[in-house]
Amino acid sequence: MPTILGANSVSSGYEISNSMRFNRGDAACLRKTFSGSPTSTKKCTISFWTKLADPFNTDAKAIFSAIKSGVNEDVIKFMGVNNGILNSLEINFNNTNGGTMMVSSGNSTLIKFRDPAAWYHFVIAIDSSQGTASNRVKVYVNGTQFDVEARVEGGSITDDVVLTQDYELGFLTASAHSIGENVESAGNEPYDGYLADFYFVDGQQYAPTVFGETDDNGVWIPKEAKDDISFGNYGFFLEFQGTGTSADASGKGADTSGNDNHFDDANATAEDITTDTPTNNFATMNPLESDRQQGGAATFAEGNLQITTSYVDANYQRYPQVYSTQAVSSGKWYFEMKISTSDVDSSIGIFSPDNHASDSTTNPYGGYATTGCIFTDRGSVRINDGQTTGLGTWSQNDIVGCALDIDNDKVYFHRNGTYVQSGDPAGNSGGQAIPSNTTYGFSVGCDKPSDSGTMQVNFGNPIYTISSGNTDGKYGNFEYAVPSGFYAVCTKRLAEFG
Repeated sequence: MPTILGANSVSSGYEISNSMRFNRGDAACLRKTFSGSPTSTKKCTISFWTKLADPFNTDAKAIFSAIKSGVNEDVIKFMGVNNGILNSLEINFNNTNGGTMMVSSGNSTLIKFRDPAAWYHFVIAIDSSQGTASNRVKVYVNGTQFDVEARVEGGSITDDVVLTQDYELGFLTASAHSIGENVESAGNEPYDGYLADFYFVDGQQYAPTVFGETDDNGVWIPKEAKDDISFGNYGFFLEFQGTGTSADASGKGADTSGNDNHFDDANATAEDITTDTPTNNFATMNPLESDRQQGGAATFAEGNLQITTSYVDANYQRYPQVYSTQAVSSGKWYFEMKISTSDVDSSIGIFSPDNHASDSTTNPYGGYATTGCIFTDRGSVRINDGQTTGLGTWSQNDIVGCALDIDNDKVYFHRNGTYVQSGDPAGNSGGQAIPSNTTYGFSVGCDKPSDSGTMQVNFGNPIYTISSGNTDGKYGNFEYAVPSGFYAVCTKRLAEFG
């Protein structure tokens, strides 16, 4: 399989401007009831890019669904733990003449999609009229075709049916359709993650090369496809470029195919339209890389940008920390954190990916112990075993910033735009000295025994309302000014400066 478009990949040529973030706690989704006749009842292609949220979440997560008849529906979703197949992709044709299929690598080995740092591309090309059963449903991930096998129960492949020949698809039925939920009932199996460049084609079974291509580095990247597609009557293309709330050309679910098959949004906010895309992948916090299993606990929401930490160590000796999906070894970088609850109990800082695994088992602050640095809500900056105190405490709704200058071996922190320690990142004065020749990632965490805090992290694609709208000169959306020469943490800037 070609390399996925991961944390340190960057695209060239065709650019995707926006994605939509789906947060299962909000049950955000897009809905449309189709009417009239489709071009076909048996043939369609679904193509989308997605970046997953917390892979430890045990519930099923529906991507696209449509009513077939009554309460029966066709649905594409990532499965939950109750089926023993967490984060495997299921295509469910929920009708007695249909079937349920899982994506595998052959020999009944299911593919489980669990990388929260990478953008995946899926193409599901269906033609139930095909005489050969294996040609009726084709699934491609990052340009590579995978096997589709029968239903899985409790993690085991059964002899359940595959898609019956000439099955009339719910996706091509004049009925209710949803993106981001199982249409069977409102808010059922809400999606958790990001979606971008969502195509639905009525009447064609397209290959993945219509929507993507492999670059010179062997990375599967998106390409412009809209002008090469015959969409058919029910076809649509969602670019998530709108800011409105209604189902028109300016809405979040605006169809830009030319068909005007616009979707209404439900439970979505303006901040759910984000610039985190397959062609400019922003950092998030990483559920796979945290201390939550080592004396602390953390929960993830809002596309892995809202973190709630809880201190659960009975010995009151460790504070859970959560780490970023991207790290840097050179350059100058900036991010912010908003304190979203009255239970502050938070910290922000940098850590060494090379050291935090061992440090986290022995040191209360995990990866900060030897080569990192943190700013805590108790008004102190800590590095190694030393600290500077008396820097002021934090309150709910405060925004705390971190500016990392690896080129000059310094890190700076501010509270609501005022830098502590007489810091001036742009002028390379003040701030905290840090070890040189070190790769650094970014971190937030808990700072008080037997307590908790909720933080909203902003690497340039905020989940909270921004009143000022500062960029790094080209990318990002921050409350406070990005110091001159510092950059948002995203693959475009990593390719240039990281």
